[in-house]
Amino acid sequence: MSKFWSAFVNDLVPYVPGEQPKLTKLVKLNTNENPYGPSPKALSAMRAELTDDLRLYPDPNSDLLKQAVASYYSVPASHVFLGNGSDEVLAHIFNAFFRHDKPLLFPDISYSFYPVYCGLYGIDFDAVPLDEDFQIRVEDYAKPNGGIIFPNPNAPTGCLLALEAVEKLVKSSPDSVVVVDEAYIDFGGETAIGLVQRYPNLLVTQTLSKSRSLAGLRVGLAVGHPDLIEALERVKNSFNSYPLDRLAIVGATAAFEDREHFDATRNAVIASREALIAALQEKGFEVLPSAANFIFARHSDHDAAGLAAQLREQGVIVRHFTQKRIAQFLRISIGTPEQNQALLDGLAGL
Repeated sequence: MSKFWSAFVNDLVPYVPGEQPKLTKLVKLNTNENPYGPSPKALSAMRAELTDDLRLYPDPNSDLLKQAVASYYSVPASHVFLGNGSDEVLAHIFNAFFRHDKPLLFPDISYSFYPVYCGLYGIDFDAVPLDEDFQIRVEDYAKPNGGIIFPNPNAPTGCLLALEAVEKLVKSSPDSVVVVDEAYIDFGGETAIGLVQRYPNLLVTQTLSKSRSLAGLRVGLAVGHPDLIEALERVKNSFNSYPLDRLAIVGATAAFEDREHFDATRNAVIASREALIAALQEKGFEVLPSAANFIFARHSDHDAAGLAAQLREQGVIVRHFTQKRIAQFLRISIGTPEQNQALLDGLAGL
């Protein structure tokens, strides 16, 4: 602890991101990045924006991108909020909606940034256990709360909650904001954005980091009732009134407009996921049902930490969590067929 730190800073437990190795020859299957590149139209739009206009501030409202998101999801632009990656959007959400006397609810096995934000903003929370199959039980959330948030598909499990169940959960807490974190929805689920105009307490977040291959650009969004969006805008404009730069605005807009590339790459990931699941099951792995661009797998005869170390020796990196309930699982990002084969080769002998 530095003598200059406040007690608040000393008590914070920061989020630990997945390893970003410096070596380029490694097969990197640990951070759920898309193995396929961004839309060529997005790259072209960003190159065209590399002009002397970079000396000027960007549009603080990012209206071009807001309209592209609104058109894509058939909602008014007043229902759209934008930020630097979905993590920043989530930070504003925690600050704007979850600082209540009652606890925030989220799954006990979930995105590990949620308890970090609770610590940052002084929010009490209740981590609701998943069932024995690592699924969300909707009925467990029908109790007094100061808000609800959950990823769908869940992370790190990859399990999907059906849209009908999402709606039931939203209806059960009409006086609380319910946030559905859809970072991975494009790989096998149905977005809840279609429900936001019926439920003023529903907020849906997404990112362009996964299905649109723009993790390096940092663009996230939320869609919800204008009352919720106005609250987020108030927080954003008290923090950083120019969240998206000129390249991000035009690149993300073009990415939403290029539906052909989007569908081709996400379908390639889905096909590779199903092939990898089948191959791992042949090796004796149990693989949870996944609707994401990663899988969650364990082997009854082999320790997960040992398998992760074995793969690293073969130049393949996967994610291993030490949380008790999931300590024997590996989270494996879906790569290209060649990368997935390198993973399987690294497990030779199982």
